[in-house]
Amino acid sequence: MNSNPIASIDDVRRAAKVIAPIVSPAPLIRSYALERELELPAERRVWIKDYGWTPVGSFKLLGALNWMSRHAAEIGDRPVAAHSSGNFASGLAFAGKTFGKRVIIVMPENAPQIKFKRTRDLGAEVLTYDKSQDHVTGQRDRLTLEITEQQQAVQASPYDDNDVIAGNGVGGLEIVHELQEQGRGLSHFICPVSGGGLLAGHALAIHDGFLTAKIVAVEPSGATDFAQSLASGQRTRVEHPKSICDGLLSYDVGQHNWPILQKHVASAVSVADAETCRTMRWIDCEHGLRTEPSGAISIAALLSGQIDLSGSGDIVVVLSGRNVDRDQFARWIEKD
Repeated sequence: MNSNPIASIDDVRRAAKVIAPIVSPAPLIRSYALERELELPAERRVWIKDYGWTPVGSFKLLGALNWMSRHAAEIGDRPVAAHSSGNFASGLAFAGKTFGKRVIIVMPENAPQIKFKRTRDLGAEVLTYDKSQDHVTGQRDRLTLEITEQQQAVQASPYDDNDVIAGNGVGGLEIVHELQEQGRGLSHFICPVSGGGLLAGHALAIHDGFLTAKIVAVEPSGATDFAQSLASGQRTRVEHPKSICDGLLSYDVGQHNWPILQKHVASAVSVADAETCRTMRWIDCEHGLRTEPSGAISIAALLSGQIDLSGSGDIVVVLSGRNVDRDQFARWIEKD
């Protein structure tokens, strides 16, 4: 296990050795459509890191695999317990199947059906709770604790854990290596943030590879705990976050994630759900990709004009996942 108080780039490099034999890198796709929309000069490029191509449709697989590998001996014959809005659930289920561990997940009862199906198809057991009342009842954490205590399970955090952060950061290493191999520079890295596991891991790798790149966080306008944290200089909790971005509704940034984010992230922008819906339609039209709201929001921020893109070098934007029910996607993209 990683006993260091803060994850480091060395932890990310160790995680890469775990993950590389198991899963291929998510593609880094040049977006000519975004380059046109942003009216960038010819020498600058925009790249989408599309984690929808992983076996579970999101980036969460990376952190889950590294966590499971690092804790395998501790787990032994015991089960693994965790709560998740859905993407870490399927990531942990995949990791459990890979390492031969039983996985029990607590998920909101209104999670997308595709997230339930992927998690169960990979062999995990699922319990549900009412997310709309969780800020009052605390049922999510209580259920997870009950499983941990009653079944002597080892509990995994979906984001607030150094091994999860390091695993997620492997995607950042992939971005750095690919751009450097092409002789490209990087001016901006744009990424969703919620608990901070994705952004913290990537920030370690991006900062190490491109020291001057501006790292920009994106969150829903109804869940701006990270922007508030940056402004106040300390972790700030939002008691009832609201958004269609179901994967970006943690109450606050994790304590392991916060020092990394505070050190490396330049700014945070927020996006209204209506803008995210329009962007989901735009991505579908321009790239033929059906994205979940949490995955599309960083591209929405880029298209919104909120981010100062001045400078030289390329831009990388993270599409964190594509797990969305077909019918719900159709309703969202039909909104004006």
